Amino acid sequence: MSTTQQVIFVIPPSVHVLDLTGPVQVFYEAVEYGASYQLRYCSFQNQLVSSAGLALGPVEPFTQLQTQPGDLIFIPGMDMAYIRSAEFKAEHAFMAWLRERHRQGVTLCSVCTGAFLIAQTGLLDGRKCTTHWKRVEEMQAIYPRIVTQHDRLFVQDSSIYTSAGVTAGIDLALAILEERQGPVFAAKVARELVVYVRRGPHHSQKSIYLDYRNHMNVAVHQLQDWLIANLKTKATLETLAEVAGMSTRNLTRAFRKETGISIHDYTTQLRLEKARTLQHNPGMTMEAIAQQCGFRDARQLRRIWQKTESKKAPNHVY
Repeated sequence: MSTTQQVIFVIPPSVHVLDLTGPVQVFYEAVEYGASYQLRYCSFQNQLVSSAGLALGPVEPFTQLQTQPGDLIFIPGMDMAYIRSAEFKAEHAFMAWLRERHRQGVTLCSVCTGAFLIAQTGLLDGRKCTTHWKRVEEMQAIYPRIVTQHDRLFVQDSSIYTSAGVTAGIDLALAILEERQGPVFAAKVARELVVYVRRGPHHSQKSIYLDYRNHMNVAVHQLQDWLIANLKTKATLETLAEVAGMSTRNLTRAFRKETGISIHDYTTQLRLEKARTLQHNPGMTMEAIAQQCGFRDARQLRRIWQKTESKKAPNHVY
């Protein structure tokens, strides 16, 4: 048996390009750093055009690929019009091939709506999975035997991984790389990709860096940007008001009106999110993480985390 593991990327019709190229780049960089992977590409159709209209060259037919236990097969997302078509449901030969690869011990991974393809094989029946937040309800309706998880970046159930949309495929690929090559190696690849915010399976599909920003108040946006960049700073309300160019009273009222939460609660959420991200750094202690995030010490970080995060992500902080 070869010691080189294959990472096989299936290219379906109407593929979402970033769903494909994100994980591809992760494993390409892993090879550049010395990991023993062979990247392969296959499809079950000859004429391939992405969902955005990009024509793709011919790749190997899936029938020509030989696999072994431990290999990975990635299935990127595709346009829902194709998934809803009779043509999709008629791909019986590929579905049978995918079931046989899974039985053989190959790990299956989907990005975004790629989960629908695995679901069509029946392999997800009785298992937990996720997909893009916009398609979760449709997934559950079409495949009621599947336990579809809402608001999860990626889900592992046995040897099948499913992930949410687009950039979550990069998160999934890095997580698999961490499992197989270790956290230090995965961190090197993340740095190479300039992926400074690495997210784990308990991260929400939503982002604190984007939430609470659907307003048009320039002063509040300016303060939010400053808070994100200065989490270590224990600023007074007067300092924050100066940043926003408002009085303290007006700032307090305007911030809650535009975002729906207080400045203190928003800052706490930012600090917890950064702490969650820094946990992926194998060289940082909890004390160092607390300091970087603006907490007094690790004890305060743990106390606040347990109070605000335990229901959403149990056992995520140690």
